[in-house]
Amino acid sequence: MATTKKASSKKEKIDDFVILSNFMNEVLLQNEEPKNIYVFCEKYAISETDFYSFFGSFEALKQEIWVKFFENAVASIEKDEAYKTYTDKDKLLSLYFTLFEILTLNRSYLVFTLKENEKGLKNLKSLKTFRKHFKNFVIDIIRQSATDKNEKFLKISEPVFSEGAWIQFLFLLKFWLDDTSKGFEKTDVLIEKSVNTVVGLLETKQLENLFDLGKFLWKERN
Repeated sequence: MATTKKASSKKEKIDDFVILSNFMNEVLLQNEEPKNIYVFCEKYAISETDFYSFFGSFEALKQEIWVKFFENAVASIEKDEAYKTYTDKDKLLSLYFTLFEILTLNRSYLVFTLKENEKGLKNLKSLKTFRKHFKNFVIDIIRQSATDKNEKFLKISEPVFSEGAWIQFLFLLKFWLDDTSKGFEKTDVLIEKSVNTVVGLLETKQLENLFDLGKFLWKERN
């Protein structure tokens, strides 16, 4: 998804991508969100009927931006036939690296919308639907490889492990937002290390410890 786009003409076919792109463009150009839906639609020659056929509010639109990021990442990694044979670790690595590549393409918008939120990323409403998609992806990985896991692993509840992965993602996201290294190479290193850690810590007690560590790290970085 592009971060900038010229105002749409009246002849342009209006779809959700056009609306999302124009919204992101407007935020970056004005350094603030549009005042209301009417003003936004007038500026970009979009009828309010078209807008509401896709989104019920700006909040719903902002959630959909994150959903598109996730869907694009998953679609990209699943194009590779070899993906089906990947280990749990490699599946997570593929998702993270691809997802952060997409986030980087839209970094200006994300830095503006995320860094202005003083309550912390966990409380950001825009991530609500994205969080559901992310956790379902992790649960699917667990289910697909369950037959290869030992009995101790099977005792770990899917919600607990998926929530642990979510905490990890939030930590990576915040690190990426603050990362000033060339090509965000420090984030890449952290992704590799953190995924190795999570996949390796699949025993119930160790996973509980990971939760404690994640909560501590998140608190310390806020």
